[in-house]
Amino acid sequence: RYNRSPEGDLRITGVARDPSWHYQPALLTGGDPDAPTAVLPPGPNSAVGTVWMALSRPHYGIHGTKAPNTIGTASSSGCVRLTNWDAERLA
Repeated sequence: RYNRSPEGDLRITGVARDPSWHYQPALLTGGDPDAPTAVLPPGPNSAVGTVWMALSRPHYGIHGTKAPNTIGTASSSGCVRLTNWDAERLA
């Protein structure tokens, strides 16, 4: 299951390098809304990779991934996933 990326005119509102990831299960496709939230540490193996670009729609962004081989095939919660190196280049 996946959520489509948002449509329409969006802009990048901020860039964070080596971001922590605020895991919020209620916002993720198939997530348990009663599961606890957590702040996961930064690094290239985090779910958002080495850079996060916040979009003008809350909870959506462009970010890297720890598993570049899954781009285009794995589920998504609506964010635009890039390889870490492509996300860094775009940022």
